Order: sequence, then structure tokens, then C-alpha cells
Amino acid sequence: MRIERFETLACDGGWRTYHFLKLVTDTGVVGWSEFDEGFGPPGLATVIGRYTEWLTGRDVHDHEAIRGTLAATARPAPEGLTAEAMGAIENALLDAKAKALGVPVYDLLGGRHRDTVPVYWSHCASWRINHPDHYAPAITDLDGVRRAGADAREQGFPALKTNLFRYEGGRPHRWMPGFGAPPEPGLNVDPPLIRDVLMHLEALRDGAGPDVELMLDINFNARTEGFLRLVRALDDVPLLWIELDVHNPEALATIRRHSRHPIASLETLFGVRGFLPHLRAQAVDVAIVDAVWNGVWQAMRIAGTAEAFDVNVAPHNFYSHLATFMNVHFAAATPNLRIMETDVDRLAWDDELFTHVPEIAGGAMTVPDRPGWGTEPDEEALRAHQPRPGGAYLGL
Repeated sequence: MRIERFETLACDGGWRTYHFLKLVTDTGVVGWSEFDEGFGPPGLATVIGRYTEWLTGRDVHDHEAIRGTLAATARPAPEGLTAEAMGAIENALLDAKAKALGVPVYDLLGGRHRDTVPVYWSHCASWRINHPDHYAPAITDLDGVRRAGADAREQGFPALKTNLFRYEGGRPHRWMPGFGAPPEPGLNVDPPLIRDVLMHLEALRDGAGPDVELMLDINFNARTEGFLRLVRALDDVPLLWIELDVHNPEALATIRRHSRHPIASLETLFGVRGFLPHLRAQAVDVAIVDAVWNGVWQAMRIAGTAEAFDVNVAPHNFYSHLATFMNVHFAAATPNLRIMETDVDRLAWDDELFTHVPEIAGGAMTVPDRPGWGTEPDEEALRAHQPRPGGAYLGL
């Protein structure tokens, strides 16, 4: 079964754009993957197009050899868009190969360890605050935050994750200077921010109750000194983990040593080489792996390396339903799984875009047994929701 051609497709993702890679083979089998131009630098579709020009006629079953060939050409610059392009290609190859064999992708990964995968509600309250035109009910005050926590409890989720917000006049506003929203290159943490973060978490706890665990994602929004201020201020707040991103393994290890809560990180890293310095430095309790960026096959290698350091992994997953299916195969096949991220607040048309949607009940997603990923985009539905201008992660 050989590669005939690749196509990139996109559709309206509300405040962003969903991107997909379609692999067509000479036997008619089609493989799909999702990639993202919003969370990382723009231009990924162009890079994918350049790489896929070289792959016509290659055997789909040889996905590791194909990856090796592409990696060899990119050895001087192996990360960033280069790695993301290879991840998208790898994931489409895995889907096509599994479909040709009539098996779920997790069979290619060694088989599944679990029939359901525990999931947490990601961006709880966050999407309703940041994108009120797309996610109801819009949140404009702490009562809305409490309602979001209650929604997670009532729907049976074991945990939820939220983000940093400042409150002005009682109204929450996103605080993401690490992504330039707002521009604040010093990334400093001040007492009002600490006060607002504690107030926000208290409201979520009021709504969620004592049995739903909370997580806070600080992301790149501070430097070491600021991270330490926030971590220490959260000492008495019950949390499943504090999530943050810093590229310096020693700095991350220092933050972990001063935290009473587990530290989760590494979602923006590529390959075993990228993760290894942080694992050696004992910088994380939970290694977050982006299988959309890395490719699911490479993500399994990263998970295996983390296991050697007695570290569990958690898939990074805040894209469309296709990415959720891709990640659930990774999660099902990974022994050292902690929990999987998923967005519960969805666009009104999200379910229309795919042949199957995630089955989530009681805080767990059922692992599909259909060939390939178990879902694929509906091209007619994609065309009905053409991408809008802009569509970057933060609308910048």
C-alpha cells in the first residue's frame, strides 16, 4: 500500500482554526491526522506540504523508515515546525496502516492496557471567560466560575483544570503574558494576581465540591521567581497538580522542590532528547506529552523513557475531536498513564465535523475498537465551516 498524495484541510474552529492532514493511498485507504497552527508558530501546513512532496510512492507500512528519512534531512534543525510536520505525517501513516490491517491504532502500539481512559475537564471556566461567544454560559463573575465547577461535579469528572485570571471590578480577565496577552515581558507576579488566583480557585472549589480535584495551569506566564511565589501561595490549596512551563530543567527542578503539590510540565517538548534533561533533573512529577506534535509512535517512546524514571505521563489534548481519538489510543497503550486532558466545553458544530465523537461518561472515555483512530473528519462538514481570517490561539 503506497502513498498516492497528501492534502491539508482546515475548518472554522470558532476562535481558532482546526487543521487536518489527509493521506490517500493507491488502494483507496485514507489516513487522517490533526495538526495545529495556533499553539505553535504559523506556517506548519506549508512545511508539511514540502515534506510530503518527497513521499509519493513510499510504502505506508514503513512509517518508521519514512520518519527516519525525514529526520535525517532535518538533523541541523530537528525541532519546532520540523518535528510537528513529522508528527502529523506519522499520525496519518499510523491511521492508514491500522485501517489497512483492520485494527485500532493501539494494536500497532502493543495493545491496550485499559478499556476506558480517565479524563479531566480542561480549561474549566477558562473557555467560558475567554470565548463567551462560543461557549455557554458566558462567565462574567465568580458565580459563573462556581457554576462551572458544579458542572464538572455533576457530570462526574474526577478533576478539572483552570488558568490564571485577574479580576477587575469583579470581572475575570485572562492573564497570559507568556503568550503576549497582555504584553508584559517581565512576566512578574504581584500580590493582586496571587489574590485573584486564590479567589478564582476558591470559587471553583465551592462549585466542584471536595471530591473533584483541581489543577492550575500557570503555563509560561512567569519566571522562576514568580513561579515560586505562586507555588508557595498555593501551599494550602488542595490541588492534583500545578502545571507550568519553563525550558530550563534546573529551574523547573528547583520549583518542584519548593512545591507541596505535584508539578506537571513538558507539553512543548519534542522527542526523547527533549524530555531526557528534565527527567534526569527530576524536574517533574507528571510528564505532559503532546502526541499531536510528536506523533503517537514517538510519544510512546517518550512515555517509555518517562517510565524508566518512575514518572507517569498525561496527554496534552486541547484540539478537535480527532486529536482526542488520537490521544486516547496513546493513553490506552501507555502503562504509565496518569490522566488524559480533554475539553468538555465544545463548539456548537464540533460533533458535525466527524464520523464519530468521543464517548465520555463518569469521567472516562471509552477506547474505540474501530480500525484506525476510530473516527475521521467529514469533508462535506469541513467545507460547510470554512476557516475564518485569523484563528490564532490567542487571536493575536
